[in-house]
Amino acid sequence: MRCRRLVYVWALVMLLTLSPAYAAAKPGTSWAQAELETVVAAGIMAKAAAARPDSPLTRGELETIAAGLTHTPAAVPASPTAKVTIAALDARLVAVLGLTDSAKLFTQGAKTAGLNPPSRFGTETVARLLGLRTNHPAALDALELSPGQPANHAEAAYSAARILKLSERAAPDVQELVASFALPALTSWQKKVLTTAARFIGYPYVWSGESEFTQSAQSPFGPQVHGGFDCSGFVWRVYKLEEYADGGTLPDMLQGRTTYAMSGEVPAAKRVTFANLQPADVIFFGAKGPKSKAAQVDHAGVYLGNGWFIHSSSYGVAVTTLSGWYAKRFAWGRRPLAEAGLVSPA
Repeated sequence: MRCRRLVYVWALVMLLTLSPAYAAAKPGTSWAQAELETVVAAGIMAKAAAARPDSPLTRGELETIAAGLTHTPAAVPASPTAKVTIAALDARLVAVLGLTDSAKLFTQGAKTAGLNPPSRFGTETVARLLGLRTNHPAALDALELSPGQPANHAEAAYSAARILKLSERAAPDVQELVASFALPALTSWQKKVLTTAARFIGYPYVWSGESEFTQSAQSPFGPQVHGGFDCSGFVWRVYKLEEYADGGTLPDMLQGRTTYAMSGEVPAAKRVTFANLQPADVIFFGAKGPKSKAAQVDHAGVYLGNGWFIHSSSYGVAVTTLSGWYAKRFAWGRRPLAEAGLVSPA
């Protein structure tokens, strides 16, 4: 109960300290009001659609958006009134940016390594590298949408407005990144764990979330506002809640649910350094990097290999490189598969 009360108090605080975009919104307006106005002014979305921000996006409306972004005539899709999912919205916008081939390379890279990623893996990876999705404040987690849920006009407007602001280097940068997405040879157990992690690509960031559902019989923490994960909740779902055949003591390796608890469970002598990371290691981040104390660790993810990792971040469950900001804040890793005796500790 104490944990839930703390989350409730934190949510109230967040409600009073929302980002400027939310705080400035007038009663009765959308969280994406600025973006809705931007795309209407640019001729990308009709005023009538923008006036209904929470209404489901249709295929016909998506093609109007695509035409506006590419300055081409709008195609007439089959079943133009059919609803569009978040995953389909992202896939179409990735195509608008000319990055469908890059998305395919991400998916192929995962398959070549022996993973079994969902069909949306590549397009969701690209969409999130470009920041086409956003994380709603914790107090508004009910607004989050999973990949299979219908997109609405507000989410579509946010994505389209984001594309309008992308630099000319955005697409080439993604194309350069995907060239380095070649995962190393994986053990059978690494494949199992990373396939589980990849399965949740595109799910939203949800404060205190550790399940793809609003309520999971496997979770000891009760229901959550929406299906999705916070950073440690994602690691918890992959290692603690997934039922692996012949997994032995693997679910018992993680005891604490928070980043600082998980990171502090491994003795200093057994912490995995940056240079010694292996696929499926859990990786931790702190403000002081390797000098961080466990109590200062504030983010976690799962290492994929060759400088890539998967985590639940402000863009939801996403794949990114262990470089720049993340490299500077990398604290240490731990190897639950070795802790459970399923792979060699070396």
